[in-house]
Amino acid sequence: MTDAPVQDGLQDVKHIIAVASGKGGVGKSTTSVNLALALVAKGAKVGVVDADIYGPSLPLMLGVPEGTRPDVIDGKLFVPVEAQGLKTMSMGYLVTEQTPMVWRGPMASGALLQILTQTNWGELDYLVVDMPPGTGDIQLTLAQQAQLAGAVIVTTPQDIALLDARKAIEMFHKVKIPVLGIVENMAVHHCSQCGHEEHIFGEGGGQKVALEYQTKVLGALPLSLAIREQTDAGTPTVVAEPQGLAATTYGKIAGEIIDLLAEKGSPSGPELIIE
Repeated sequence: MTDAPVQDGLQDVKHIIAVASGKGGVGKSTTSVNLALALVAKGAKVGVVDADIYGPSLPLMLGVPEGTRPDVIDGKLFVPVEAQGLKTMSMGYLVTEQTPMVWRGPMASGALLQILTQTNWGELDYLVVDMPPGTGDIQLTLAQQAQLAGAVIVTTPQDIALLDARKAIEMFHKVKIPVLGIVENMAVHHCSQCGHEEHIFGEGGGQKVALEYQTKVLGALPLSLAIREQTDAGTPTVVAEPQGLAATTYGKIAGEIIDLLAEKGSPSGPELIIE
């Protein structure tokens, strides 16, 4: 079964990148925001979509004041909220923290498509989509309806996270979307007192999965209190410590993605295969 991709506000976006994970709690949203900011630091025009309809976090992570709402053009198109050099859109701008999204899958998928395609993104080099965790309706809808240039899979080294990362990779393979690579979070812990390094969640798992699926590890981030604190404070690592080790790693990841997409060229549109 195939459906024509929906474009609308996406017509001037060159590359749409999905940042995905098979499970929650692996740092996917942190990766999405820092990747987007690293692309901006390289001179690109970048937007970010918070596709987690049930638990939007983008406004908090970028320090957008509570209560911020997007403007609307002619009652049809949202104007993206600009924050730290990014054009952003999130369900978090449309509801309050006290408004839970009690929706079934098709309703959530429809809301995502509206946010994605009825936002006036303008000219963008990259649109980073922070996907919700899992491989359900929302993920398949996005893969089917938007012309994704590729996907970045976020995981941690522990076995259960790697198992779910494989599921995410398999999903993108089924819909013919290239997996650009893997980002491994919480790869190693550096003791702040003695400098000792310890692989708390295991070692080499991301590389093993990358070899298994003929892709690559784009970068590995440490288990770091600073990364969490900076993001929670609305100043992600790439902005808070642009010369730091973590920001340098995000910059490397961004550079790898730029090169990979330049090699692949423009996406031709996905084909949804149901077995």
